[in-house]
Amino acid sequence: MVIKRGFFLVIGLVSLSLGVIGIALPLLPTVPFILLAAYCFARSSTRLHHWLMTHPWFAKSLTSWQQQRALPKGVKRKATVMTTVSFTISILIVPLMWVKIMLFCMLCGLLFYLRRIPDLTE
Repeated sequence: MVIKRGFFLVIGLVSLSLGVIGIALPLLPTVPFILLAAYCFARSSTRLHHWLMTHPWFAKSLTSWQQQRALPKGVKRKATVMTTVSFTISILIVPLMWVKIMLFCMLCGLLFYLRRIPDLTE
């Protein structure tokens, strides 16, 4: 049990770090990392989960996701645009064709997932 909580805590902290970096760096999508951090903290740290769920930057989106399994339209749009931009830059920079194909497949999968998330009706 302790190992499982530790695993979720480490994954949550790494995910939160990547999500926060993704706010300023267009190469990382923020939304999926913050959602993953909330999931991991819910299973590992009540204090960190509460902090994340009440944080001024993330609380609205996380609460709407948790309660309605939906995201505000603006958040989805930003996630889609930033994901597309970051993956496109990565695809253009990487010299290996197999990595380009892998990145393109990952982009398609992530965009498909984001598209399937319902819009929050306010």
